[in-house]
Amino acid sequence: MEMLSLAILGVLIVISPGADFVLVLKNSVNQGRKAGIWTAIGVSLAICVHIGYSMFGISYLISQNAFMFSLVKYAGAAYLIYLGLKGIFSSSSEQESLNDNKKEINAYRYFAQGFLCNVLNPKTMLFFLSIFSQLISPDAAENQAALFYGLYMVALHALWFSIVAILFTSKALQTRLNRMKKRLNQVCGAGLVSFGALLAIKS
Repeated sequence: MEMLSLAILGVLIVISPGADFVLVLKNSVNQGRKAGIWTAIGVSLAICVHIGYSMFGISYLISQNAFMFSLVKYAGAAYLIYLGLKGIFSSSSEQESLNDNKKEINAYRYFAQGFLCNVLNPKTMLFFLSIFSQLISPDAAENQAALFYGLYMVALHALWFSIVAILFTSKALQTRLNRMKKRLNQVCGAGLVSFGALLAIKS
């Protein structure tokens, strides 16, 4: 029952709108489905980093060290604000098709954006710290549940954000999104700036 509750909690955490969602949406709308999916892959693989330091206790040490925690906090905030401002000022009103079947993209660029957006988020760090503190025991042989849950969260992030990328680049939404592409890009950029600012000022 405990694992079922944690599994449901994981779903609720992943689908809750946040910086990762806004970034995947922005990249999908602006650069197409492939860019959105690569962003989703970056987000999901960043979870592996959180799993690693949570299982080794590093996240606890960081959370208890004011300087280290502040460093992660402000680095994450600065990156979100950078992405948001970039989105706002690079908004284009050109009516480009969202169909990217023939569009060449820099996959690494969008992968890196998704990866950094998630890995620099101290809220994600503290979430995994709180979850893994319940799953990890002194007996290494009993930590298989923690590893399984971590892999579950990686898969869940990849699946959900890939669905977001596919949904918002579907033909049913292409015409409407093309008409409001500039405005949506600005809204997403403002959202990222807001997330970054809130992250910076929140104690």
